[in-house]
Amino acid sequence: MSDMLDLITMIKKFFLLVFLLSALASCTPNLEPDPMTPIPSSPSPATEWWHPAPGLTWQWQLDEEVDTSVEAQVYDIDLYADQSVIDALHARGVKVICYISVGSQENWRPDADQFPVEVLGKDYDGWPGEKWLDIRRIDLLAPIMRARLDLCAAKGFDGVEPDNIEIYDNDTGFPLTFDDQLAYAHFLADEAHARGLAIGLKNAPDMVANSLSFFDFAITEDAFYYQWIGKMLPFIENGKPIFAAEYTDMNVDFSAACEWGREHNVNFILKNRILTAFRVTCP
Repeated sequence: MSDMLDLITMIKKFFLLVFLLSALASCTPNLEPDPMTPIPSSPSPATEWWHPAPGLTWQWQLDEEVDTSVEAQVYDIDLYADQSVIDALHARGVKVICYISVGSQENWRPDADQFPVEVLGKDYDGWPGEKWLDIRRIDLLAPIMRARLDLCAAKGFDGVEPDNIEIYDNDTGFPLTFDDQLAYAHFLADEAHARGLAIGLKNAPDMVANSLSFFDFAITEDAFYYQWIGKMLPFIENGKPIFAAEYTDMNVDFSAACEWGREHNVNFILKNRILTAFRVTCP
């Protein structure tokens, strides 16, 4: 009889244990992802940034001490310009664009050593100290470019000039494609807008149709001289300015450029190649 009671007791304990384990399992949160639960997306871009309009006057200076006395509604200057320069221009109501090279490493920049060796390509012919970048490696370039855009925003710039964005058909040392260039441009535009910064298309006339929706303005060099300025006109047609520069070393007919600019609402300036304060405007 005692053995039977012991057996009954053991059975009761077994079922009690099973019950407790089952109850515990039902109370434990499910740590596996629910396939019906959406994955959080990246933060949305800022809702407001500068939207420049055609017809604005501009100055472009990347070399020597910035001359803030030049009469212009927009200045394009280097990211690392002194804060006092940006503040002085803003005090006059001037909008200020920060210049960064997104397609090359410049060995004199404070962040030059942050570029991994695998993204460094051939020397940029004609510009000592610069090397082309492998823009396919957005994963490696993103931290550097985001830090630059953070600084641009922190210093109060209104927009960004992403130089050397026209890269895929250069001799970079990498098998870059148009789609690589477009993807990189879209990444940069998203990052700029997320920080409340306007961003422009630099040259790259064959990318206008694909990028017009996410660039806020355009900057061109020698576009009248080489007769591709007309390819940029969708910007004007969509209420976005073209800041056009011709250079003194190209024997350009600047009077003809000015006449064309007046007809199409494009603001031309004549600059020297190293972009000092020197500037000739259209009459």
